[in-house]
Amino acid sequence: MKINPIIPIWLMTILCIGMLLMKRRGVWNFIRQIMIVCLLFTINLRIMVFSHDVQKKELNVDVLFVIDDTMSMLAEDFDGNNTRLDAVKESCQYIVDKMEGCRFSVISFGNYANRLVPYTDDISVVMSCINSLEGTTKYVAQGTSLNLPYQPMLETLEGNYDEDGDRMQVVFFFSDGEITSKKEKLGSYADAGDYIGSGAVLGYGTEKGGKMLVHSYAGDLSTPFYMQTRDKSGKMIDAISKIDEDNLESIADDLGVEYYHIEDAADLRDVVADVYVDIDVYATEGTTGTEGYADTYYWFAIALVVLLVYDLIYYKRKVKE
Repeated sequence: MKINPIIPIWLMTILCIGMLLMKRRGVWNFIRQIMIVCLLFTINLRIMVFSHDVQKKELNVDVLFVIDDTMSMLAEDFDGNNTRLDAVKESCQYIVDKMEGCRFSVISFGNYANRLVPYTDDISVVMSCINSLEGTTKYVAQGTSLNLPYQPMLETLEGNYDEDGDRMQVVFFFSDGEITSKKEKLGSYADAGDYIGSGAVLGYGTEKGGKMLVHSYAGDLSTPFYMQTRDKSGKMIDAISKIDEDNLESIADDLGVEYYHIEDAADLRDVVADVYVDIDVYATEGTTGTEGYADTYYWFAIALVVLLVYDLIYYKRKVKE
C-alpha cells in the first residue's frame, strides 16, 4: 500500500481542522460532520493498493535522469536539514510516481560518468540504483566537472532516438552547478538538445551554501566528518559548497528546456505539470493485467456522496418543519 496525496497532507490537515471547528448543533449532526471530514481527508491521501490487474496508461516516452553524484551534492543546505543528494532522490521518486508508464534510464557522474540503468519500466530497479548513490568520498574526489556526463548522455539519446517521431525523449538534469576542477570551463550541451522533446534542469543548493558531511573512502564505516579546506591565511576551516545557477541555466538553454531552482518538494509539481503538457500527446490506451498500484479513493468517494445526499435530504426536511 502507498499514498499519493492530491494536495499536501499538512494543508489538508489545516483545512479539515477548520471544517471541524465549525461544529454543528446536535450529536448526530456533529458525528456526520466528523465522518464527512474524515472521508475528505482519506480521499485526499489517495490510498493505493497493490494489484495484479491494473489498467496502466502507457506513455511512449523515455526519461533520462542525469544525476550529479559529486561531493558537493552532500552539502546540507536543502530544506534546512537534508543534503542536496537526499533531495534529488526524493525528486526522482516523485517523478517516477507521477510519470508512470514511461521508461527510465539513469546516468550519474562524479569522477567519472556511468550509465547505471538502461531504459526500463521497472521502477524498483531505477530507484534502487538512484538510492544507492552516496556522493564522492574525500580521498577519491578529484573535483567536479559538469562536462563529464555530456558524452554518455549524447550517446544514450542518439542511440535511443526514434526518427519516426513515435516516441519522445525527456531529460531531467540534477545538479548544484558547481565546477571545482581547475581551469575547466563548461562546454556546450546543444547537440544533445536535438534529441530532446522536453525535460528540465533542476538546481539544488543555496547561495549561502552548506557544509559537506563525508567519509574518507567507499565502505568507510567510521563516523563521517565535515570536509575541510584552508582559508587565505592557511587555517583549516569547514569547506562550503554553493549553487552555481549560471552554469545550470546555460545547460538548460543548450538543451532547450526550463531551469528550476528546487527549494522544497512543492516545486516539483510545476516541473512535472509543465513536462506533462509536452508528453500527453504520446499517451496510448491503457492495458489490463499488469502489476501495479490501484486507486481506492472512489470507495471513500461513494460513502461521501451517500452522506452528503443524506445531509441534503435531512436539512431540506428541517427547513420544511
